[in-house]
Amino acid sequence: MTQTSLAQLLDGPRSAEPVIKLAAARKTYKTGSIEFEALRGVDLVIGEGEYVAVIGPSGSGKSTIMNILGCLDTLTTGEYLLAGDNVEELDEAELAAVRNRRVGFVFQQFHLLPSLSAWRNVELPLVYAGVHRDERRQRAIAALERVGLGDRVNNKPGQLSGGQQQRVAVARALVTEPTMILADEPTGNLDSHSTDEVLGLFDELHASGRTIVLITHEHDVAARASRTVHVRDGLIQPEGAAA
Repeated sequence: MTQTSLAQLLDGPRSAEPVIKLAAARKTYKTGSIEFEALRGVDLVIGEGEYVAVIGPSGSGKSTIMNILGCLDTLTTGEYLLAGDNVEELDEAELAAVRNRRVGFVFQQFHLLPSLSAWRNVELPLVYAGVHRDERRQRAIAALERVGLGDRVNNKPGQLSGGQQQRVAVARALVTEPTMILADEPTGNLDSHSTDEVLGLFDELHASGRTIVLITHEHDVAARASRTVHVRDGLIQPEGAAA
């Protein structure tokens, strides 16, 4: 991919292009002589600013979809267009740039470094991006303030509740100002109060124009999204079908 095309991809979708387009997407995993088809021909389009929940039981293929969308894995066959550009044409350096700048990840496990303060955990994507130290700190603190943790910037993860730790993880996802947030079971380790807090953050991010893809097996969590996509046995189910 040319530098111009990569810059366009990192800046955001071209006019009228969906943020995400999967076409006949298949993913096969091999273990020795055994093959498992995790995705069996998935078609999915997500527009800019949409809030979409992908829901399904364990083993349905929903986490594989997230890994593909986040450029953490590649398709066996089919096509993935991100902001109108074919992800299969990106090399490893370009994929890393897309993951770091265009996509913000939130996982069920918080993946915070216990020896670092909240703001130092949040600044890590900026370290990888080569941002100057003073700007990193300023942006990390601003991201923590945005998720309601402006008074906890110097606390280490062990000094924070589970809900607060997930909010730190959301701040880390936001610090690069990505246009898309991918959240994989982000409330799986939280109690009901903390779940409401984190989902409230996603509501606010959606209202501000962020594209959000939420992976979950919980119907009440999926109900917070504007659109729900049901996945079973590596296939997207027709609208109205149970997951």
